[in-house]
Amino acid sequence: MASSATESVQGPLNGIRVLELGQLIAAPFATKILGEFGAEVIKVEAPNEGDPLRKWRKMHEGTSLWWYLQSRNKKSIAINLKSSDGLAVVKDLVRSADVVVENFRPGGLEKLGLGWDVLKELNPKLVMVRISGYGQTGPYRDRPGFGAIGESMGGIRFTTGSPDSPPARVGVSIGDTLASLHGVIGALMALLHVKTSGGAGQVIDVSLVESVFNVMESLVPEYDLLGEVRTRTGGALPGITPSNTYPTRDGGFVVIAGNSDPIFRRLMNAIGRPDLADDPSLRGNDGRSAVAGMLDGVIADWSRARTVDEALAALDAADVPAGRIYSVADIVADPHYNARDMILEAELPGGTKVKMPGIVPKMSGTPGSVRWQGPALGAHTDDVLSDLGRDAETIARLRREGAVQ
Repeated sequence: MASSATESVQGPLNGIRVLELGQLIAAPFATKILGEFGAEVIKVEAPNEGDPLRKWRKMHEGTSLWWYLQSRNKKSIAINLKSSDGLAVVKDLVRSADVVVENFRPGGLEKLGLGWDVLKELNPKLVMVRISGYGQTGPYRDRPGFGAIGESMGGIRFTTGSPDSPPARVGVSIGDTLASLHGVIGALMALLHVKTSGGAGQVIDVSLVESVFNVMESLVPEYDLLGEVRTRTGGALPGITPSNTYPTRDGGFVVIAGNSDPIFRRLMNAIGRPDLADDPSLRGNDGRSAVAGMLDGVIADWSRARTVDEALAALDAADVPAGRIYSVADIVADPHYNARDMILEAELPGGTKVKMPGIVPKMSGTPGSVRWQGPALGAHTDDVLSDLGRDAETIARLRREGAVQ
């Protein structure tokens, strides 16, 4: 098992300063990725309470385990944004930042005097990533937007779950995460424009709804041209056959993706149905999709007679893509995850050892690294203020007046 990398490792974003004005999931997940690849991430938190994520889900000695993961490599500075001195600190940070990432409701930063019109005057090269429910424009811009709403309006919930059940959600905050990834992509493209072309900074306007909608494949043209409304299909991949989840004798399930033409033939031969492998009407996906129910039934009859291990062994021997459905216990124990440093050993305050997810993607020349876990609230306030030129006396005054913590 690999251990967390040291601070000496340099990533591809070394020298890039990122200012995070966000909380919970969407903005912080984006800056987590940037920080893992070398960016200096300064996270602005409210004094006393900090990011609510510090208290979400499972806790260790009063702090969320999710927090330690989501905020690794970040510097925490506790600033009162309602204080004029606190705002002055943020503006100084903006002057030296390359990227600002925020997920206030549209207009929230403007009310604080930190809108784009102000920030671009302070730093014309600034890239500002703005993540919100519906985007910075449009008739819904002022509505509160959480990931659950983005998933619902973006189309993914309507297509998730069993046909005879209400729409289901994915078991993680997928809407927020998709928005985060789009924010990172936008930030990197804008940075490239600034750094290599000498271009001006710009706003990256990311909507949770649109981020989900962007991964919905051919949903729109199928509806517009064919009147097709894609809905819930359980474990199947609609219109791509066969690709589904099949039961096994020991009460488990295997996922089998036999949907390319040559793989389908190998699959049918592996399950003892050479007649279907050679059937001219099943040579293409369109023919197979027309009889998807029949093919799923044939495969399920075969899988029910075998354990998960027996089914996977037979399919692996036939070079058919298949796999078991992993729980977290399966993931942590899996040799492939461990061989690729996807399970890292971390240390929490007090010396407690804990396993944490590794870093994605893998880069051969400038890999990402974990330099420290999520910090205590305001742990870097003094260091950051000192870097901005505030002396010890000024920092003490700001703290007494409640501008910082």
